Amino acid sequence: MSVALDRQIRPIYDALDTGSHKSAITECNKVLKKHPRNALVKALKALALVRYQKVEEALVLCDEVLESKPTDDSTLNAMMHVLRGLGRHKDMVTMYDAAYKKQPTNEELGAQTFFANVRANNWKSAQQVASKMYKQFQEDRYLYWSVMSSVLQANDPNTPAEMRSLLYKLALRLITSAPTPSSVHSDRFYLHLTILRELLEYDEAMTVLETPAGRNICETNLTCNEMRRDIMKLRRAIEVEGKRAEQRILEKSDRNWLEFLSVIDGTFAPFTDSEDAKEQRISRISSTSALFTEVSVQDGRKDRSGLLGLLELESRARNHDVSTDPKRLLHLLQQYFEIFGDKACCFEDLKPYLSLEGEDLAAWTETLTTSFTALTTIEAVRRVVNAHKLLRYNLSTSELSLDAESSRANLYMSQYLEGLPLGKSLPATELQHVDDLAILAGNVLVNMWEMSKDDKYLHRAVFFLEYALAKSKQAFQMRLMLIRIYRILGAPSSALEHYRLLRVKQVQNDTLSHFLLSRCSTFSLASSGDLTYISECLESSQIYVSNSQETNDYIIRAFSAEKYSQIPQFIIFEEWLENSLQRDITKLEYLRMRLTHEPISSDIVDLELIELKFIFDRSHHDNRDFQILPNYQPKHAQDFNDQTLLFGKSERHGWVRSFLKSYIKVFSQASDLSDVVEEKLLVGDRPQVSPKSGSLKQRLAQRNEEELAELTSNESSLIAFVDSLAGWLEPFHDYVRPPASVVLADVAKNTELKTGLPLRGVDLTPQNGDTKKEEEMPPITDAPEIVAAYFDDMKTQFKNSLTTASLSEVLHVVTLTQEAFLLFVTETMRFKPASVVKIHKLGNLVAKFKTIRVSAITVLKDMAASLEKLSAQEGTSERKQELVDACEFESSEIDHDIIVATARKITDSRKKVAEGIAKGLLKICTTYAQ
Repeated sequence: MSVALDRQIRPIYDALDTGSHKSAITECNKVLKKHPRNALVKALKALALVRYQKVEEALVLCDEVLESKPTDDSTLNAMMHVLRGLGRHKDMVTMYDAAYKKQPTNEELGAQTFFANVRANNWKSAQQVASKMYKQFQEDRYLYWSVMSSVLQANDPNTPAEMRSLLYKLALRLITSAPTPSSVHSDRFYLHLTILRELLEYDEAMTVLETPAGRNICETNLTCNEMRRDIMKLRRAIEVEGKRAEQRILEKSDRNWLEFLSVIDGTFAPFTDSEDAKEQRISRISSTSALFTEVSVQDGRKDRSGLLGLLELESRARNHDVSTDPKRLLHLLQQYFEIFGDKACCFEDLKPYLSLEGEDLAAWTETLTTSFTALTTIEAVRRVVNAHKLLRYNLSTSELSLDAESSRANLYMSQYLEGLPLGKSLPATELQHVDDLAILAGNVLVNMWEMSKDDKYLHRAVFFLEYALAKSKQAFQMRLMLIRIYRILGAPSSALEHYRLLRVKQVQNDTLSHFLLSRCSTFSLASSGDLTYISECLESSQIYVSNSQETNDYIIRAFSAEKYSQIPQFIIFEEWLENSLQRDITKLEYLRMRLTHEPISSDIVDLELIELKFIFDRSHHDNRDFQILPNYQPKHAQDFNDQTLLFGKSERHGWVRSFLKSYIKVFSQASDLSDVVEEKLLVGDRPQVSPKSGSLKQRLAQRNEEELAELTSNESSLIAFVDSLAGWLEPFHDYVRPPASVVLADVAKNTELKTGLPLRGVDLTPQNGDTKKEEEMPPITDAPEIVAAYFDDMKTQFKNSLTTASLSEVLHVVTLTQEAFLLFVTETMRFKPASVVKIHKLGNLVAKFKTIRVSAITVLKDMAASLEKLSAQEGTSERKQELVDACEFESSEIDHDIIVATARKITDSRKKVAEGIAKGLLKICTTYAQ
């Protein structure tokens, strides 16, 4: 490249680096006037167009550059970003493969060809490229790239079972033939052990492990040491591993909990002789107990491993019916609490062992009760908090009356206020020492609400937790509790405020966004122009975009740095994020809200239909974190998470599939995109789908009880409405829909009008089966009873909920009725043009639509009027005072200003959501009145 041309191209790179995509396109056009055939500038312009969301124009330039088969690094690098943006990984592989064949001695080009195959998950081709590079350049890392590719190909679910063993054997042969042993590098050594484990070559693995180099690696590398433990278990050398762990604990003072578990596993290893097995096991237990006792005495308060080992040992002895002292578990619990009762981890440590009954439980309860002291020190606070948690966990059902729970809540709150001065000098970034007492009080109040269904207990919980948060602004667990409670109370803006204060980052958007976005369409004001929740959905979904663009790079870096132990983890991470259940729950919620905001059109329907079909064929992974929500409910009671689920239901795989089926049915019927059209117009590679039985239509028709059980009763009614509506109108859609050749011709014409360029790569010649056959019009029938009566039934449901249900449940009824109407509008959109009705003689059918539409609009307007009245009631000063009075807090206990501010926040939030949804209903009724 000449210096002058390089000077002209530099502004393009600068514009791309600063995100000025329009400027980059302008600069590219200037250079292309002088150099119309320059592949690099075309590639850079295509990249700018992709980032500027002008995909149709980018495709033409992209194809031109690919046809030129570039070999220079700059063009290839630019095209790599273009093809990744378009999802065309297969084309990326083809491009690099062609370039490498032209320059077979270019080592960097060979590496990029290998990486292109890695990005596309083409492990077989990657292995072949790596093998070729090893033979040519004789560098060990290329050999291990080939080995790793074989392992990944063997682990691929699409690889036949009989091929997996062959691939592992190939990988083993390559490693054993390497000029340097795998033990020179810890990750190469890990890869070697992985292959031996998969081939069940445990003895050979032990030979490798027992070498001086192998022992040294396991001593210093936790990943390899974990693999060694796994191999020892698989070859049933648990007892030997236990002896080794015992030696490390004694001689090296190793306090790794895994070493203690190895000793315990070895203690309970099976015996070959069963006659005196029990006596031998008791003897082993006694020996192990002596070891752990010695450790616990030696460590004192410095380390908990010895005492925890004794607890785990006794617990397993009871499970195996070889415990020799029925009071042993009680004494160990008492001993642990006496020594470590002032540690924050005490409750979680002891929770697995709290299986006491009868006299032992009474003695344990007495131990905890007598430990209560004045909260004058931080250690005293922790001990009292742990005692409360441990006592509460073992409460029986008979001890959970409203009066008893009320006394506990008052005790926790009073002790919280008593111990609060201990943290008065803490900086704002620190948690208060008594925060757990506030969380305990919140758990009790929510349990009282669950028992009585009286919202005053939720209000009381909100007031106290808000007060505690004012003192401890970083107490994220309290925020999570408040988010759940505010949503139940129908105060979504208050929940949103706390969610934003969590400052959720990166992958937490996948694990934590369900706290806010679960059924968020219930509270959405998108229909009245407020896009808050739509924006939250889009923002939380950025992690999935980043995953598709960046995680491949992590895998490439791991190959480059030879971190083979990390590569399978990155691949799993990418796959779990790509197929995240929360991702598609958020997508569905976004779609449900989008239909209330944007005018329903064929463009929206077509675009969403393609994406929904891809989602439907995914095997989802549920990555949501529910354990982060603090649960201090008794073990016999429902946990806090289940108690605070909105409408008592959690969206899982069945919920997603139920709504996917409904929307795909409706959009498929409303769209002109047949499979033939999709296949010819789809940009990028089709995502891998799990094998399914039957056609898409057959799978959509299937409904099972497990899926429907995850729906609320009102959601079930909506699903039944959609199924019945789609079944009624399907023959008419099939009759009116134009053939594929006509649709493709229209798309080609529109594309040329938009871009000035012809649609490339699409054959517009009619294929077999894509022309419309002459057929008779289906007989016109009345709407099914479920469809005809749906809106009247929801009106009745709405009136009942106004008097018996919370605001959130009222809004649930309203938004589902609104959703049913919008799906009805989508289903009947094809029959709206007068020309279509006249040509196909569908006047009688359209008349039946009008009856349903009028009924729906009447019901929605009535709901809007009732919500406006409800909103007015929430905005009164009397309503605020009612909440303040219900909290039952004395002004001396909690700042009265905080109580008043919280009451105002609740009522303002409820007023805003009721008023906003009412306005949105009227707007939708006006938009789709005809």
